[in-house]
Amino acid sequence: MANVFKRFACGAGPVCFLALLVACSSAPQISSDTAPVPALRPLVDGAPDYLMDVSAIPDAVPILHDGPYKAAPYRVLGKHYTPMQDGRRYREEGEASWYGTKFHGQHTANGELYDLYGMTAAHKTLPLPTYVQVTNLANNRKVVVRVNDRGPFYSSRIIDLSYAAAKKLGFAESGTARVLVEGIDPVVWHQQRNPGYLVTAQAAEPEPMPAYAAGPTGSVAAPVAEWFLQVGAFSSAEAAEQLRRQLQEKTASKVFLSTTEINARTFHRVRVGPLDSQDKAQQLVDTLRRANLGTPALISGN
Repeated sequence: MANVFKRFACGAGPVCFLALLVACSSAPQISSDTAPVPALRPLVDGAPDYLMDVSAIPDAVPILHDGPYKAAPYRVLGKHYTPMQDGRRYREEGEASWYGTKFHGQHTANGELYDLYGMTAAHKTLPLPTYVQVTNLANNRKVVVRVNDRGPFYSSRIIDLSYAAAKKLGFAESGTARVLVEGIDPVVWHQQRNPGYLVTAQAAEPEPMPAYAAGPTGSVAAPVAEWFLQVGAFSSAEAAEQLRRQLQEKTASKVFLSTTEINARTFHRVRVGPLDSQDKAQQLVDTLRRANLGTPALISGN
């Protein structure tokens, strides 16, 4: 399969910034705080030894507020790139490739760790993060991925997908495919699938929670000891239950549904907890983000 991985020769893959520096001695240093490269990792990129059934891996779920966009201009290998500020209307046809074991566990341009079994992608100019739908034009298979990396830089290819995404699209063995890449507006995406989706379920910046709760007479009562994460809210109980099951597979904490009435409409909130500290809550937020299940809002009480 040597021909499959030609693109992984010096600089052909996405940034995974430190990996690029190691592969090409002429590459400029992009970041000074990138973690050291592990001592042992493949010199040639390829598929993992353990071939998981990727059909069981869910697509990325677009999140309305998924952290601040990273869209600042940058320079790689002597060329300047100016990312677009909004990728929701992006649409382009071109060639896609994928990257795997050589970059697995390395930092992406977004500061996260690349997971070849995650539903992610690398792009030169889309804001980080951006959600896109990728269609393999040869077989009409579609996937939704979260763009969290930069690249590819050494070819006319427009996007580099994770191994799992390429496998689901049916071109992991051939190495490349002609694709259509379309930006996703998370609000529209959710409303098309769940007309009653509560757009305000996740605030851009969750309100800070008080360390102490006021007693009935205004005195300070015991500290608030329990925290919850709210991952989403749906008018469809079936959609909420589907997300609850996905989340429960990722955490030992309880995942449950909590209903509320808003303007005479019932919404089913998907929540995780109780969690006994904000630190544990933040660790779980990171876990769910790596699993492409969003960035939950931190709340107190249930």
